[in-house]
Amino acid sequence: MPAQTILVVEDEPRIAAIAADYLRHAGYQVAVAADGAQALEAARTVRPDLVVLDLGLPGIDGLEVTRTLRSGSAVPIIMVTARVEEADRLLGLETGADDYLTKPFSPRELVARVKAVLRRTATSGHEAAGAQLHLGDLLLDTDRLAVTRAGTPIDLTATEFQLAATLARASRAASSLARSCSTRSAATPASRRSRDRRARQERGASWRPTHGIPATSSRSTASATRRRTCEAARARLPRATGMGPRC
Repeated sequence: MPAQTILVVEDEPRIAAIAADYLRHAGYQVAVAADGAQALEAARTVRPDLVVLDLGLPGIDGLEVTRTLRSGSAVPIIMVTARVEEADRLLGLETGADDYLTKPFSPRELVARVKAVLRRTATSGHEAAGAQLHLGDLLLDTDRLAVTRAGTPIDLTATEFQLAATLARASRAASSLARSCSTRSAATPASRRSRDRRARQERGASWRPTHGIPATSSRSTASATRRRTCEAARARLPRATGMGPRC
């Protein structure tokens, strides 16, 4: 199994180097980006299995990078920041981060959190459902932010990929709605009666139509039963006694 790739996005070279060294020592392949623009480009080209993302980046900050990644990918994100306020941590998690690490941090703790997040996402199938989308003859891999046509890679910017993914999801939703409407329209009264008849036959019960032929009333059934009982009693008594019941 090939080594998993971790993208470290950190604008402080010393911190980035230490984090990369510890992750490599743990058996991961590591790519490093120094700002938000590089991070988005690396996410598209490197296709990381997890992103360690500093919140306070120059230019495009960590929150905006997270939003952009989340618009077309479920890649796990561990957000790293010097901000210690609870509101900042909650904002990062609500934006789409999977975990949060506050500076200064232990490199060993970083490695432990990376392992935990990767294990958790692999177990829960975090990215399994809907990782690939189809748009015409294009295949979009939302996990890797990659696009191919007949196996040939196609280069798209992050914005272009986001637009293509939105169109693909809308097309899939429209197709699902059309199939649902078609199924409901096919369920006519005649088809439902036919389905009910088959169900009764499978249970071994005789089928009676519920429309067109009126069922025998309970009153006429009771009257016929009394008449048969009366005639049977008269047949058992001698005619000469004149004691037979009147029917």
